[in-house]
Amino acid sequence: MTGCVLDDLERFLGHAHACEVVDVSYGPRGNPGVDGLGLVLRLQEVADRVVTRPVVVGRAWADRCTDDWEGAIPECEWVGRMWPGAGAPRSWPPPDHATHWDSWRPPL
Repeated sequence: MTGCVLDDLERFLGHAHACEVVDVSYGPRGNPGVDGLGLVLRLQEVADRVVTRPVVVGRAWADRCTDDWEGAIPECEWVGRMWPGAGAPRSWPPPDHATHWDSWRPPL
């Protein structure tokens, strides 16, 4: 799941969901995940492309990890590219968003 092409991983997750292997859901920002595993898939820019990056949370938060408004993944983890969706913004946070992480900045 790390470093995959977005379309390939989304196709795999769709197939696993259809076969009832996992229950895939999408959070408010469009990021897919498997709450039962505590897994959220994020995007990361590398060189000339965007690849996937899994984020795994503890069992206590797994049941709501794709809901980033309620889940326990720190807000600063969501900075950067979002899973592509029709009409959705390409990255988060928007320019006028007030963050809650003080002087923290994402790595370059």
